[in-house]
Amino acid sequence: MYLYGASGHGKVVAEVAEENGYHIEAYIDENISKKKMLDYSVLHEPPHKNIDIVISIGNNRIRKNIVDQNTLFNYVTLLHPKSSVSKRIHIEEGTVVMSGVTINAAVTVGKHCIINTNSSIDHDCVLEDFVHISPNAALGGSVYIGEGTHVGIGANIIQGIKIGKWCTIGAGAVIISDVPDGSTVVGNPGKIIKITEL
Repeated sequence: MYLYGASGHGKVVAEVAEENGYHIEAYIDENISKKKMLDYSVLHEPPHKNIDIVISIGNNRIRKNIVDQNTLFNYVTLLHPKSSVSKRIHIEEGTVVMSGVTINAAVTVGKHCIINTNSSIDHDCVLEDFVHISPNAALGGSVYIGEGTHVGIGANIIQGIKIGKWCTIGAGAVIISDVPDGSTVVGNPGKIIKITEL
């Protein structure tokens, strides 16, 4: 297995992979100044296209761009053994679930998502592709999160809310009403401070 992205997030993903018994061949990172991360070498381009890989980059748009440019990679899904994940969920390829996460029944998680440390996703939630749920964020039941949205550290989203695509939910925000595409939301209760046209 290879990890695409030799950064801080890549260190955590490496340990999830190790906990699952994967042998990590190397990191891949376009920054030529990076030579080594943890105990692994850093390559500056993929050795070939048919490799098992996890994108270990926190930025949602960068992950999407890498996937769009590398359609032949075999993308691996990683679940930390110290996460609590219902057997009645569906998780797509390339997603990483960190330590301490709880995901309850009937949840659907798309491709290349990050479910970060100690976050909580309750029943019947849907996360589209390239979503990042930050540490200690909590989603109530039946929350819908659109593609590319980043839910910040410690944010809370009450049940039944729909968050649009490519939104930013600020750290500690409390979301009590639906959020349109491209919105940046902060505060308690959450207020839209900017909308970016997609």
